[in-house]
Amino acid sequence: MTRFRTIGPGRAGRSLMAALTAVGDYESLGALGRNAPVAGAATGVDLLVIATPDDEVRKVAAAVRPVDTTAVIHLSGSLGLEVLTGHSRRGSLHPLTPLPTPAVGAERLRSGITFAVSGDPMTRQLAAALGGQVVEVGDDARTAYHAAASIAANHLVALIGQVERVAATVGLPLDAFAGLVRAAASDALELGPRHALTGPARRGDWDTVERHRTALSAMAGHRTELAAYDAMVGLARRLSMDPSEQAAPATGGLAEVGQVA
Repeated sequence: MTRFRTIGPGRAGRSLMAALTAVGDYESLGALGRNAPVAGAATGVDLLVIATPDDEVRKVAAAVRPVDTTAVIHLSGSLGLEVLTGHSRRGSLHPLTPLPTPAVGAERLRSGITFAVSGDPMTRQLAAALGGQVVEVGDDARTAYHAAASIAANHLVALIGQVERVAATVGLPLDAFAGLVRAAASDALELGPRHALTGPARRGDWDTVERHRTALSAMAGHRTELAAYDAMVGLARRLSMDPSEQAAPATGGLAEVGQVA
């Protein structure tokens, strides 16, 4: 039985606590909150999980008295192992899934997701116990890795938010577009983004793009809506090109093809 303690009883920390407890072979000794003393947190456990916000991980790790036999890991996607300096067994375990609530998070952590790991072998053992897939991401690749993760989750949600706002201008709910969103995401993952891409930017139908821009210009906050739309048309246009053309740096956005006055 692996005994573990968590620092940070937020969504990530409680999701992992519940998930590990559910799979068995792991015994949680609870979570320490913001004002709890943490100096002895690594004592009496095999694993200490630091599940605080990223900007607190280094400070919290430094406040914990090192125990050579205890693995200390954090759950941050953007941070490397240097923030755990002073602990001989250091690791990072970042789940590639949103954890909106502890209950939903615990279920998702056991659903076969991918975990980005580095450092101590305990991180791989945890991923295996949860039934997950493992990718190794070293300190030098952490920032780019986390940027990709943020685009995949945060930016996608923000883009769906724009769908909701534009649809509302013609009296339609977001639910009306749910099937389209799910099908497009599924196609992109199964066929590859380039083969899944459809729409006016793919076809070079710039008259339609301009009509879209005119409609968006009538919306409140139109500058932001247009900027987002133009950026995505630019990315769609790049994606529709041959791979050799995609490598060329963009110089003028949509103005390059005469679509922006």
